[in-house]
Amino acid sequence: MAVLAPGLLRAPPQALADDALARCRPADAQNSPFGAMNQTRANLRDRQRPRSRAELNRAAYGPDKQHKEEKPLFKALKMQTALAPVSYGRRTAIKAKIADISSFDHFALLPAVRDAICSTVFADLDYVRPTPIQRLAIPAILRTGSATPAPEEGDEGMPQFDQFLLAAETGSGKTIAYLAPVVDAIKRGEEKEKAAKQEEEQEQEEATEDVFELVPPAVGEDPDGPKNVVRPRALILVPTSELVEQIGRIVKQLAHTVKYRAALLASSYTPRKIRNTLFNPAGLDILVTTPHLVASIADANPYILSRVSHVVVDEADSLFDKSFSPVTNAIIDRTAPTLQQLILCSATIPRSLDTRLRERFPQIRRLVTPNLHAIPRRVQLGVVDIDKEPYRGRRALACADAIWSLGKSGNPYDSDVGYQVTGLREPKAIIVFVNERDTADELAQFLVSRGIDALSLTRDTPDKRQAHILEDFTVGKPPPVPEDYKLLKRSKFDGDSVPFVNVQPGAASNNSNSKRLADTRVLVVTDLASRGIDTVAVKTVILYDVPHSTIDFIHRLGRLGRMGRRGRGIVLVGKKDRKDVVREVRDAMFRGQALI
Repeated sequence: MAVLAPGLLRAPPQALADDALARCRPADAQNSPFGAMNQTRANLRDRQRPRSRAELNRAAYGPDKQHKEEKPLFKALKMQTALAPVSYGRRTAIKAKIADISSFDHFALLPAVRDAICSTVFADLDYVRPTPIQRLAIPAILRTGSATPAPEEGDEGMPQFDQFLLAAETGSGKTIAYLAPVVDAIKRGEEKEKAAKQEEEQEQEEATEDVFELVPPAVGEDPDGPKNVVRPRALILVPTSELVEQIGRIVKQLAHTVKYRAALLASSYTPRKIRNTLFNPAGLDILVTTPHLVASIADANPYILSRVSHVVVDEADSLFDKSFSPVTNAIIDRTAPTLQQLILCSATIPRSLDTRLRERFPQIRRLVTPNLHAIPRRVQLGVVDIDKEPYRGRRALACADAIWSLGKSGNPYDSDVGYQVTGLREPKAIIVFVNERDTADELAQFLVSRGIDALSLTRDTPDKRQAHILEDFTVGKPPPVPEDYKLLKRSKFDGDSVPFVNVQPGAASNNSNSKRLADTRVLVVTDLASRGIDTVAVKTVILYDVPHSTIDFIHRLGRLGRMGRRGRGIVLVGKKDRKDVVREVRDAMFRGQALI
């Protein structure tokens, strides 16, 4: 029989002391208010230790199959998950595919359309080179029927028209990318209709020579339809009245040279103007409007959508969100019988849009540029810490100081060629983005009190005043260039590096209210002006509030660096702001990488 060691069954000294103390304590002391006093060890034997997430996963899914294995803490840009990813392998393949296209002559466009683009839209450029999205989209859209796969068994209900998604960075020329092939298709359709009409008239003449031959009446077409309401061939949908005016300006520029009929419809128009547009006896080829307006018109006059062959949904990430999606889908369904091509266009692909497209248009062809979801490297981003002296958390004062420093700077690289040659001072246009509508009015009033010419633009601003305000920030007015400098290339003044203007602390505080900041215009806006607006006159954007998501970063800073231009952004950060988010955005911009 085995004999145990003498001290093996002996309790530890601390346990013996606790037992002795318990024996000395009265029987009812455990339940008294002072029963827990004089204890040397916490009594945790009967308490259950909280279980970690890994243990819960192992208990639910077993030790071999864990659900969501533990990972490090989320990155600062976890908000990147709002964007759909595009692999860098695909970006490299697309870059190699479009490398050989260097001119619009490589596209199978009609000569009249090609010449109109070069002479009208890009009249101020000496050499016109297609942008990446134009090299991708124009050849693909010109091949009608190439994006419609043959229906398989059980897929007879799928849409049989071409479906394209044009996704490219802001300011990359997406409007010309879809407008050029649409106008080309309209002109080719006119030639076919003219030839068919001549052939029909010839057949009627031959038939009238035979007195026994009867000519049957035309069937299947409302004879009074064209007299009552116009029937456009192409429909361009945009979310706001500002975009109606901007895109309509380009559409009408091409119409003067290519000779087609175009019209604009917006909620800010008078009823008489809308009525004259809809009941124009000359007809209509391209209509630019908003979804809700055209849907209300189609409810009263369904005939308006009976001839639409091309539908363009610009800013698709907005027009397919929860507020616009039912109306946009209804318009597409109404045009489906005659629709040949559906073109969606966006500067970002949110995951919500990606999910909706996979459900609604699983056959859609995605034309994505290599720099999608990236902010151009020619845009610099500076950071101002508002917690430091002299601001002490006063964000509005820091914003005023930044504007005064920018307004007083005389960087020659900021000006267009005309101002650099003539030596004149170019008026500076600055956009300040805020997150809340109320903040816009308050900040604009504060900037005015600091001697800055500032205006606010929100949804509460009347439509006519919105158009007047945006005109100063969307249309550049350079002075005339002397004859000796007409051959001067714009590229001489372009480059990736430009000295960043440092914000001088106290600039606004040192200026009295009677002193005004000359030649500087400031527009304080919410996201109303962050999507699609071609702010060619703006070279500086101030992010008064840190954006909520990467999508907002892309759209707000996308007001800069448009069509090869350079610009600078300034973001104001404080104690409650995510400085790590701003740091990662700035690093990604410096490396030229996508923000995902």
